[in-house]
Amino acid sequence: MVHTLSSNARKGRPNRSFLGTLALGSLAIAALVLSGGPGSLLSGPPPPGPAYDIREVMIPMRDGLRLHTLIYSPKDAAGPLPIILSRTPYGIAGSARRLQGAYKELADGGYIFAFQDIRGRYASEGSFVMIRPARDRSVPRSFDEASDAYDTIDWLVRHVPGNNGRVGMLGVSYDGWLTAMTLLEPHPALKAVSPQAPPADMWLGDDFFHNGAFRLSYGFEYATRMETSKEQAAFEFDRYDTFDWYLALGPLSNVNAKYLKGAIPTWNDFVDHPSYDEFWKKQTLVPYLTDVPVPVLNVAGWWDQEDFYGPLRIYEALERHDVKGLNFLVAGPWNHGGWNRSEGTSLGAIEFGSPTSRYFREKIQAPWFAHFLKDAGDRPAVEAWTFEVGTNTWRTWKAWPPRTETNDRKLYFRAGGRLSFDPPAGTEEPAFDSYVSDPDHPVPYRHRPIEATYFAAGSGWSTWLVQDQRFVDDRPDVLSWETEPLKENITLAGKIEARLFASTTGSDSDWVVKLIDVHPEKMPGVWKLAGYQLMVANEVFRGRYRKSFERPEAVPPNEVVATTIDLHSQNYRFEKGHRIMVQVQSTWFPLIDRNPQTFVPNIFKAAEKDFRTAVQRVHRSASHPSHLVLPVVRD
Repeated sequence: MVHTLSSNARKGRPNRSFLGTLALGSLAIAALVLSGGPGSLLSGPPPPGPAYDIREVMIPMRDGLRLHTLIYSPKDAAGPLPIILSRTPYGIAGSARRLQGAYKELADGGYIFAFQDIRGRYASEGSFVMIRPARDRSVPRSFDEASDAYDTIDWLVRHVPGNNGRVGMLGVSYDGWLTAMTLLEPHPALKAVSPQAPPADMWLGDDFFHNGAFRLSYGFEYATRMETSKEQAAFEFDRYDTFDWYLALGPLSNVNAKYLKGAIPTWNDFVDHPSYDEFWKKQTLVPYLTDVPVPVLNVAGWWDQEDFYGPLRIYEALERHDVKGLNFLVAGPWNHGGWNRSEGTSLGAIEFGSPTSRYFREKIQAPWFAHFLKDAGDRPAVEAWTFEVGTNTWRTWKAWPPRTETNDRKLYFRAGGRLSFDPPAGTEEPAFDSYVSDPDHPVPYRHRPIEATYFAAGSGWSTWLVQDQRFVDDRPDVLSWETEPLKENITLAGKIEARLFASTTGSDSDWVVKLIDVHPEKMPGVWKLAGYQLMVANEVFRGRYRKSFERPEAVPPNEVVATTIDLHSQNYRFEKGHRIMVQVQSTWFPLIDRNPQTFVPNIFKAAEKDFRTAVQRVHRSASHPSHLVLPVVRD
């Protein structure tokens, strides 16, 4: 969950002499206007634009611990202003740059900004717990991220001069989850929140697991990055291409045996809780979302490499209780946090024809906060904004997924590598396609070399979801089916599902399904996209969880098993002349750990001997018709 707004400014340190002084005095009104002198957290030239009075404070929580906070108050404000609060585990040293970057449109509108290190991170006191579960409110002085936000807001509205008594919150990724957590216990002054790319469930579909399949490279690298110290530290790989490193690692039991030695709490949690048990269920905030107490602007990116599941899931959970029309959604053509970077005119090789990120910040986010925090402008007349890639236009909807504008159409796997909207006949032979899956020779999830996720120079992590999928075309362990060139446009808007009928000679298996737009071979003017295979939707499912996420069980060898895989939402147009492709494979490495393909109680404790090849069959007969369900927009 990389914080996209200050990732290049995390080496700053707080003014230690100032913090020591605070420790000796009263914290109730502790505040200081800093000069930006040598050694100060705020050293360096002030940001251009509005001049700010800047205070560095330690705000007390209900249990007596103090959280490090920076407050930027515009000088010469015409009247009282709302406060925008952002809480983060990634350090707040670069906060000033946000006011001329990701928050510029908000800053230009006039707000007081507060940035805070959460409990146990950087200059804040206490101990850090990854995705700290919601507190037991029956326990006196108990705390969680919701209560820490409540206590922070309470202090801000009482002690920051010139505020109008209203507070908004926003943040991306972990910061987005911290924002969403405020919905569990909102302060009366909290009037608008925007959780942007927040994780909703770390096991079901966000950072650490997807449908039981462990996200190896991300889980390992993020856990070590966040829990080696109070700040951030990169694991030091001994080579640039981490594909080779993870393959040489062998079974996951070698992680603690050879490298971590039990010192990283989150990795130990992975080992101790491989299935969807109470540990993971306590972390998810979804069951607590039983009301929409304040307006919520959920934000997602179609090609978010980290948390695409989360914002859609939170929006969906809130929607069940949204009787006042306070729940909103924006989904655009972005990677993780891409709406806060640059103009958003492209992602990788894919061009969108307009500055989509700037449009969001200027035309959606800024007016939305202004309405709910300042009573400015009209209330939004729509509930969802989505960017439709293909036509490259913004669409608005009364609900998401659309309730009346689409029809579900089934796209079937057929003989000869074909896809068709016509179901298979009973006479097609053979009625399956097959491949051999070898854990010792897994399919890379992106082009090699596969650099470390964050800290390697030029890492392809942020754009891998839009990489050309032709790099696996010649793999014998990847199956592909595609349509003929389309005779008309096909536009999707809503949820996509894969309904797979498959069998394996092993007793466990992973199934990766990818929906792909194949561009024509002749594309004058944009030759770089000629034949390009753009992944539109994708997901992985671990076979042992086909009946229950809580209680895994072996897959019966050579038995056809039906599995429904949620490929999530999209708004995308397949243009006339393009082809629709579906790929299926069983390894996606090292994004996903290697399935031994023999059932073991805990893959984190599997031995080398447990990893075996398996013959995988994807069935496409009339009785076992593997297909995708596509939400096609009516003409």
